[in-house]
Amino acid sequence: MSQIRVVIADDESIIRLDLKTLLEEMGHVVIGEAADGQRALELARSLKPDVVIMDIKMPIMDGLDAAKVISEEKIAPVVLLTAYSQKDLIERAKEAGVYAYLVKPFQESALMPAIELALSRYLEQQDLEKTLGSLEEKLETRKLVDRAKGILMDKYQMNEADAFRRIQQQSMNQRRTMKEIAEAIRDARGIKVDRRKIRLDAPIHQVGTYMIDVEVAGGATASVKTIVAEEK
Repeated sequence: MSQIRVVIADDESIIRLDLKTLLEEMGHVVIGEAADGQRALELARSLKPDVVIMDIKMPIMDGLDAAKVISEEKIAPVVLLTAYSQKDLIERAKEAGVYAYLVKPFQESALMPAIELALSRYLEQQDLEKTLGSLEEKLETRKLVDRAKGILMDKYQMNEADAFRRIQQQSMNQRRTMKEIAEAIRDARGIKVDRRKIRLDAPIHQVGTYMIDVEVAGGATASVKTIVAEEK
C-alpha cells in the first residue's frame, strides 16, 4: 500500500506517540496531532488527510461529534480508537459515519487492517454517491428532454422521433448538451417576442442567447437577456 497521510487525535500523549511510531514504522506519515476533538476537526479540514484516527473521550469536542462533522463534510474516513466497547457507543459510531474502530489496548497487528477497512469503505461510499449523482443527472436530463419534445410536438405538429432529432441536431450544431437545449426550449415557451425589437447578430430561428423585449405584467415590455429556441 502507498504511503498514507494520517491525523491522530487522543488526549493521552503516550497513545499519540505509540500510534505515530507504529504508523511511521509501517511507512506512513502523521501530518497532524490533536489532543481534543475540536483541534482534530480543524486539522482534518486544513490538512485533508487520507484517514483520521481518533479517541472517543476527548475534551472540548468528543471524537464522535468530530467524526460526524468530518463524515458530513466528506473530508476523510475515521477510525475510532476507544477503551469503550459498549453497544450504545458502537451504534453512535455508526451514526457518526465512522468506518472502523479499534478497542484499546489494541494489537499492533490490528491497526493496518482497520485503516485499510476504513479506506476501502470510504472509497466505496464515494463511488456509490458518484453513481447516484450520475443517475440523478441522467434522470433530470431525460425529464427535460421529454418535456422539450412535447413542446416541439405540440408547436410544430411533429412526431416524437422528429422532435428528438431536432433537439439532438441543435445540440450538435450549438455544441451544447441536450439538457441545455431542452432547458432553452422549455424556458422559451410562452415568451412573446416582438421581432422588430430584437437586437441580435444571428437569425432568431437559431437557439442562442439574445437581448429581446418581452411582454410583462400590465402590458409593459422589458428588455431581457434570454435563451430562445428556434421559432418559425
